[in-house]
Amino acid sequence: MSRSNLSLSVKIPLRVTALVIVTACAVTLTLLAREYDELRRNLANSTASLGQLLATTLVMPLTHDDLWRTFEIVRAPLAGGGAQAGMTPAFITILGPDQRVYVSTNPGRFPHGARGDTLLPVERLAGIGQGQGFDKVGFVETGDDHLLTAAPVVADGVVLGTLVLGYSREQFQPRFLDLLRRAGLGALAVLAVLVPLSWLYARKTAAPLVRFAGEMDEFSRRHTRSPNPSPAAAADELARLAQAFRRMVSAIEEKEQLEKQVIAADRLAAIGSLAAGVAHEINNPLGGMLNALNTYKRHGAGDPIALRTASLLERGLLQIRDTVSALLVEAKAASHPVTRDDIEDARTLALAEERSRGIRLDWRNDLEETVPLPSTLVRQILLNLLLNAGHAAASEGSVGCRIQRANGSLHIRVSNDGESIPAERLPFLFEPFAADDGGGHGLGLWVTYQIVRQLNGSIEVRSIPGNTEFDVCLPIPQPA
Repeated sequence: MSRSNLSLSVKIPLRVTALVIVTACAVTLTLLAREYDELRRNLANSTASLGQLLATTLVMPLTHDDLWRTFEIVRAPLAGGGAQAGMTPAFITILGPDQRVYVSTNPGRFPHGARGDTLLPVERLAGIGQGQGFDKVGFVETGDDHLLTAAPVVADGVVLGTLVLGYSREQFQPRFLDLLRRAGLGALAVLAVLVPLSWLYARKTAAPLVRFAGEMDEFSRRHTRSPNPSPAAAADELARLAQAFRRMVSAIEEKEQLEKQVIAADRLAAIGSLAAGVAHEINNPLGGMLNALNTYKRHGAGDPIALRTASLLERGLLQIRDTVSALLVEAKAASHPVTRDDIEDARTLALAEERSRGIRLDWRNDLEETVPLPSTLVRQILLNLLLNAGHAAASEGSVGCRIQRANGSLHIRVSNDGESIPAERLPFLFEPFAADDGGGHGLGLWVTYQIVRQLNGSIEVRSIPGNTEFDVCLPIPQPA
């Protein structure tokens, strides 16, 4: 399991513990740096005190060129008592005015009369000690782990020599290691208290999130169909909460879409049943009226005006019959299966209408074999959609059509480049006598929808400015 998949009950305590450890280390390092600075200040103070004492004491011996007395004076601090404990110089050397060694507590390293610039960084020492005495102490680091400081010995304005004090870094290590040990022990004591407390507090803080994530997973498992990730593949609780939330949102959206489809289908079904009932009720007296007019025209008086009136009534009643017949859509399976030629027939019928308005038909028929669907009904669907698209297309625009067989279904897609269908009209697009901008009665789409539903298919509409598409999917019956 990767670190990103750890539970929050483990991840949060680990992070809090790491933060406590980092904080403790940072505090310890800060204290060590402070102690180191304090050690340097103490060294500077001790050096200043010792240097001022020696510079004052060495005036007389150097004035009288008393080498032995000078050696005794510079050797005395190394014997103890001349400096603070732990602050004793490793060596003390006196350089004469000519920058040669006059006397040193370490004659083996700094022999009498040797050139100082070959043994000591004279120029760097002169930069920190010239004219300052030991009022302000600075140190020069050498390559052999020594810290050097220097100041001139002056009497009546005359430089008698240069006092050089050298300290070895090794003599500070015990004190610094002792500081490090005490700081480390203090940090460990703090960690021993804070780590368990922070671990317990972090686990207590993470517990509600862990429970909530488990409840969300369980809720999502019961109320959504999307699979939950396995525990091995699941991330921490926050990621699982996000996944469960996305699954719930997707399920809610899917449910809302399904409810809209069911409501629309129920509404259209109710309208269809009502329309069919009304159509049957109209057809019964309508048939009687047409028979009566036919009888009158055959056996009635020969008055020309009456005959013209009867013909006018007959045409009006026939128009009513045709309109009512459009509401009675029944899928009859008596026609032969759909062939490529049946599809091309619909193209031929629609092409004349399209050309009369200067509309270009982009045609693509990928159907190569016979499809076991009623050819009459399929052609009616295709022809209705083509005529509707041609009616809606822009002047001298284009209509697209593609027919193909894929995934066990017959797919028909018809598009046009006219104005988009307003969003408020889309839910009522397939209802009879729905409002039509072009003045039509909308029965073509109503009939198309009824045929598609009776063939157990589906029809979808997508409309954006400059492109409106009708997609029909008709499942192909499988042989028993």
